[in-house]
Amino acid sequence: MKNILNKILRASGLFGLMLFLFSCASYNDRIMPYYTQVAGGNYKQAAVELDKNSLLKKPRNKLLLLMEKGKISHLEGDYESSNRYFNEADQLLEDGIGGVMDAAVGTLVNPMTQSYKGEDFEKFMIHYYKALNYFYLNNTEDAIVEARRITLQSQEQGDKFNNKESRYSKDAFSLMLQGLIYEAGRNVNDAFIAYRNAADVYLTASDTTYYGTKIPEGLKKDLIRTAYLNGFQSEQDKYERLFNLKYQAQKSPEGGELILFWENGLAPIKKEKEFFFSLIKNNHGDMVFTDGNIVIPFFDYDPGKVNKASVQSLRVTYPMYVARPPYFSEATASNGAFSIPMEKVEDINVLAFKTLDQRFAKEMGKTLARLAVKKTAEYVLSESGKGSGKNGKNDALLTGLGYGMQLYSLLSEKSDTRNWQTLPNSISYARIPLQKGENTISLSLKGSNGQNETKTIQVNGTGNLKFYNYSSLR
Repeated sequence: MKNILNKILRASGLFGLMLFLFSCASYNDRIMPYYTQVAGGNYKQAAVELDKNSLLKKPRNKLLLLMEKGKISHLEGDYESSNRYFNEADQLLEDGIGGVMDAAVGTLVNPMTQSYKGEDFEKFMIHYYKALNYFYLNNTEDAIVEARRITLQSQEQGDKFNNKESRYSKDAFSLMLQGLIYEAGRNVNDAFIAYRNAADVYLTASDTTYYGTKIPEGLKKDLIRTAYLNGFQSEQDKYERLFNLKYQAQKSPEGGELILFWENGLAPIKKEKEFFFSLIKNNHGDMVFTDGNIVIPFFDYDPGKVNKASVQSLRVTYPMYVARPPYFSEATASNGAFSIPMEKVEDINVLAFKTLDQRFAKEMGKTLARLAVKKTAEYVLSESGKGSGKNGKNDALLTGLGYGMQLYSLLSEKSDTRNWQTLPNSISYARIPLQKGENTISLSLKGSNGQNETKTIQVNGTGNLKFYNYSSLR
């Protein structure tokens, strides 16, 4: 029996060591060759690295693979392929990801082994890229369909949190984008509604700032202008007072207008942070987990499932975002006649940090409850081995299994460090008047170290609303 125990301990130790070494690498570490090529602007090589990556090819990472393939195809200018991937990702989300078995795997091992379901803001960004792809393919009708899908996504997000102001229950940028899409389709009534919905998100937020973004001046003007075009005088008066702006009717530019989006930098990455909790009774007699500073109620406490004596200390890992400060700090667009500062309309960096913070207590509570149950199973195995063997001696097999399970639980614990990391750090925009025919638009980028860069864009003014997005992914 002693030899059996030694073998179990050696095997569990070796397996635990393998798990530990494997778990040290975050998702970003394992996908680094791909992200390095993206940041360097080497999109073709990035696509090669993406196809080579074994981690992304696993079924549980299918959504991530589709989003990354959609993004890299978009950057390469292959808009048809880009939307094939994004449409598949969209369908995957609509059908639902995961299930009972998927949840069970996450409970037995760790959340990293579950299917990736996407961050809420990532789902909205799929619609952003799909709509741009359709415009670049001269497919305004499908772009408008995408605008309607933004409404459905917004309703789903609102229902998820009952439209609580303190939660990310709407995406102001997506609603503004929806207005722009409708306007490009010459539907000023729906454009007005979308602009109004976007503006109201800002107006109900503290200091009219929504997740790191103040209400854009361009949105204010678009809302008042479309109210005027629809003949909604009372709405026009209302928002003119709110924004302290007086609308002056002007002739539309002969060549139409360009909506220029600037995608600056890269979204934050996820790393892992360790916590050590104990299960105790508070002053009211309720069971809580605490690390000395953080207190998480144990709502699912069941004496039949959790033995308090077994939960002396729990090692818990939780994802934390690490920001990647962008190289450029601000930008200005020019059409040759005048300059227009780019206004920030989406701060993905702030969104990522705040939405993760918002679900901290709930996610940590689920993790701690899961670990407490596992800890009890370890305890039962170890205790069952005491004195249950021949002549009242300890059962080496049960004791060894208890030790092995303890080591496995300790070293297999890993947080989910996956996210769509080629999203930009932030998105800014400008509405630029165009002349009939060819227009040269300059985008001047100001580097944080004083070094500047200029991107020149050629746009054909046809009298319609046009779109262009430029990515500075470093």
